[in-house]
Amino acid sequence: MKQTIIQYESIIKKCEDIFAKKLKDYGTAWRILRISSLTDQIFIKAQRIRSIDEKGTQKVNEDIRNEYIGIINYSIIGLVQLELGISEQPEELSFPIAMGLFNQYSVQARKLMEDKNHDYGEAWRDMRISSLTDLILQKLLRVKQIENNKGNTLISEGIDANYLDMINYAVFALIKLEN
Repeated sequence: MKQTIIQYESIIKKCEDIFAKKLKDYGTAWRILRISSLTDQIFIKAQRIRSIDEKGTQKVNEDIRNEYIGIINYSIIGLVQLELGISEQPEELSFPIAMGLFNQYSVQARKLMEDKNHDYGEAWRDMRISSLTDLILQKLLRVKQIENNKGNTLISEGIDANYLDMINYAVFALIKLEN
């Protein structure tokens, strides 16, 4: 488990670095995005990974690692939007506040990963990367259904729990890609 935490933190640090650089380049223009738009952005990234995996080739020379990083960062943005609500104006969050929110949700995701790894015994290490991608796509379809139901569920977890799971599946995929 100690190795997993070290690897997890390394991946999150890379994601945080990209998040910070884009925050400096673009500000918080993402604050106007609705949850459904963020879900669609994540879907596009996961679908590209699956498409490249199935075809065995790609025409756009962008590493799929960047797509997994995008899944993580857009999921964190989704969690922020769920907490703060969608801004009608391109409201600027200060750099320290935006980075603090990134940290808050990455720590929450890591805690969830640690709890699940305790119970499941790091079963993800025996999974294929393609299965992790499929699980992300499944979570996205669940989120879309919850969105279609206006956030109402009878027995299921909410959108936030699905975003947290997608963060962890994407981190696991990146760990596996590094090894």
